[in-house]
Amino acid sequence: MNTGRTVFKQLLQYLPRKDFDVCVNRYRGEHCAKTFTTFDQFLCMAYAQISGRDSLRDIETCLNSHKEKLYHIGFRGDFSRTTLADSSERRDWRIFQDFGQILIAIAQELYK
Repeated sequence: MNTGRTVFKQLLQYLPRKDFDVCVNRYRGEHCAKTFTTFDQFLCMAYAQISGRDSLRDIETCLNSHKEKLYHIGFRGDFSRTTLADSSERRDWRIFQDFGQILIAIAQELYK
């Protein structure tokens, strides 16, 4: 049994959470959000990208199959297809664009 952190959690430690929160506040990403935060949405989409998921149903099935481990990875809220779809529809896409630009700048500095 693995007693260390998962690879996904290890990748997340390098993300500048304060910068992400600045992007969320700039575009009011948490406005009218009750339990499914913008960071939860980002985690779902990052997990889907890394694991090669194709659809919201696929993301939901994969994450729900590991429900007991999700808290340790960093997920705090419950999610379903409708929650993922609604959050993608309601939240401003510029949050993720700005955060992506921050990550690109970090990668460019590391590449120098």
